[in-house]
Amino acid sequence: MSDNEGRKDLRMPDDDEVFAIVEDMLGANRVRVRCMDGQERTARIPGKMQKRIWIREDDVVLVEPWDWQDEKGDITWRYDKQEADQLKEEGHIQG
Repeated sequence: MSDNEGRKDLRMPDDDEVFAIVEDMLGANRVRVRCMDGQERTARIPGKMQKRIWIREDDVVLVEPWDWQDEKGDITWRYDKQEADQLKEEGHIQG
């Protein structure tokens, strides 16, 4: 039996994306996230994700910081609980 038996290939961040953990729901499709690059950002839930993918506090997401305002960004992906646990085990995210 291999150690990777339950392992799934997960979507990893592109060059301009970072892992983040949702800290607080702000309303109006905005959330406060703690990014793995050490910054706290206000992230926007894009229209294509609204009402299709539910985002809650403590979810692990991918955030693409804005070029013109680094303290803000867009959420591009949400990991489910099992995927988030796998990312923590592999050391990609802390917390």
